Amino acid sequence: MTRTTLRICVTALAGIASCSAAFGAETVTRLTIQADRPGAPISPTMYGVFFEDINYGADGGLLAEQVKNRSFEFPTALMGWSEAKEGPAAGSLQVLDQAPAFPVNPHYLRLKADGPGGYGVINEGFHGMGLRAGEEYLFSASVRGRGGQATLRVELVSPDQRVLAKTMLRDFGSDWKREAASLRPAATEPKARLRLILENPGTIDLDMISLFPHKTWRQRPNGLRPDLVQMLADLKPGFVRFPGGCIVEGRELATRYQWKTTIGKPEDRRLIVNRWNTEFKHRPAPDYFQSFGLGFFEYFLLCEDIAAQPLPILNCGMACQFNTGELAPLEQLDAYIQDALDLIQFANGSETSTWGSRRAEMGHPRPFNLRLLGVGNEQWGPQYIQRYERFAKVLKAKYPEVQLIASAGPRPADDLFRFLWARLRELQADIVDEHCYDRPEWFFDNAARYDNYPRSGPKVFMGEYAAQSVKTVSPDNRNDWRCALAEAAYMIGLERNADVVVMSSYAPLFGHEDGWQWRPNLIWFDNLNVYGTPSYYVQQLFSLHRGDVVLPVTIDGRPPASSKTPGLYATASLHRKTGEVLLKVVNSASEPVTAILSIKDAGKIAPQATAIVLAGAKPGDENSLAEPRRIAPVTSPVTTAGSDFGHTFPPSSLTVLRLRAGG
Repeated sequence: MTRTTLRICVTALAGIASCSAAFGAETVTRLTIQADRPGAPISPTMYGVFFEDINYGADGGLLAEQVKNRSFEFPTALMGWSEAKEGPAAGSLQVLDQAPAFPVNPHYLRLKADGPGGYGVINEGFHGMGLRAGEEYLFSASVRGRGGQATLRVELVSPDQRVLAKTMLRDFGSDWKREAASLRPAATEPKARLRLILENPGTIDLDMISLFPHKTWRQRPNGLRPDLVQMLADLKPGFVRFPGGCIVEGRELATRYQWKTTIGKPEDRRLIVNRWNTEFKHRPAPDYFQSFGLGFFEYFLLCEDIAAQPLPILNCGMACQFNTGELAPLEQLDAYIQDALDLIQFANGSETSTWGSRRAEMGHPRPFNLRLLGVGNEQWGPQYIQRYERFAKVLKAKYPEVQLIASAGPRPADDLFRFLWARLRELQADIVDEHCYDRPEWFFDNAARYDNYPRSGPKVFMGEYAAQSVKTVSPDNRNDWRCALAEAAYMIGLERNADVVVMSSYAPLFGHEDGWQWRPNLIWFDNLNVYGTPSYYVQQLFSLHRGDVVLPVTIDGRPPASSKTPGLYATASLHRKTGEVLLKVVNSASEPVTAILSIKDAGKIAPQATAIVLAGAKPGDENSLAEPRRIAPVTSPVTTAGSDFGHTFPPSSLTVLRLRAGG
């Protein structure tokens, strides 16, 4: 069949019958959209993002700080630092805590040079430091002179010790003082280092040593990497879930995430170990800690910046059940519940309230309008229900407007899951958080998962999911096109069941190319670059092309699609403001599928529509730093013919059709 013949067949109503015969009955499908039967509203929070400090997503990632262990609080005090000597130089490095600059983080470095030459330290950064030629980088440190006429040379150097930028600091007094300088590297370098050299005999104390690019998100001091934030903003997420994830729980309660220690001045935020530090023997990360330069205040600001609802998750008195499973006794749970009450006040309280005033002191007098709060992360068992019930009783009595997220455990259909759902229905929970990491086949086969859920009772938050190309926790998992296509098929079912599912988010969000512990991830980056995976563009297409209400869709002429029977998955919605019908179709087959589209009672369909297509040539295709948009959406005009017209969906593709009614 020639292209001309195909064009005539799929655009002319009179040719539908002959076109069907020409293609063969098995390749022509009728897809009917009932535009006159608008159904459930689609929640603005349907598609969000899940942030957790895994894979160096915060320190070494979203937080633009370049210096690792900047306040010498790591258990191995000089981790990230090493001695630097020039010529015959000699000296010593000591980490002390007497008369500190910052009592909460009391350790500091005493740097002593004994003779001629240059003696000092070098910081390796987070898998190096990403520097761009000619751009400004702001060095700062708290410094105290301890004898001699010390002159400190501050340098940015390449891995082979070539100097890219330098400046001098001198005349240090005997009291702690914040010193600052600006540097502009002469060359771009993804693996740079910061070198601090005493050029003559003397002794100084150093603390909170920092190097930030001047260009941060919205030019905020001590801010976020703008390219990573832009990737989030381009998703237009309905919410941001933070800070996780398993780090909410900690391996034990002593190392759980406590939001109150993450606000205030950066030097007053208490460092803890990152629970992914030694979680996987195949990807150890002994230098992975949480400095909380990115803390709860910054999370709330980020949500506000990208117009997403904040969704904080709080510890409910349970450490990670995959680790110690330590429990806070029920009689000690009041402190955990009070933390939740205080957080709501921090986010929403007036400037005169105790915690609202803390928010105002940090520069944000307006409330953050918190409306969602998670009680625990991925807990299970009767002990979780006991704790959730106590949280809910207190929180709902004082803040009924805040919807609570409850856990359905780590898997989507086991005995733990069934027990939790039954109890949470009895407790009339607001929203229940389901998780699933599985092979692509599971996602293809579960697109209809929510079709048969009860239409009343708690709503669903599909809070963590991602197709695994090999198996869960395998270091060989890839962000390939087959995984992304399976996720798209599954998301068709999420949107189609918007009366049950009100939130969803892929996880994890970020992965550092040189420092990951878990894969796949939605967004990958190194010290200078970032790219979205095929899964990222799936999420983006669903988020950017979300209507207001679901429209019923039927597919006739083909068997229901599954992993064993590839075919079409479809959902439609109406965007009331623009008057558009938005049709999303996944074709999981390896050949194109031509469908006759019937838009019932929508009025006249405009002759020009828009198609946005995401497709991969091979199931194993991926994006990469070298080919960041190998798989990316392609937009093109489409000619329609009234309310019935033909359209061909490419093989292994996700297509969004935007159809305007009313001519």
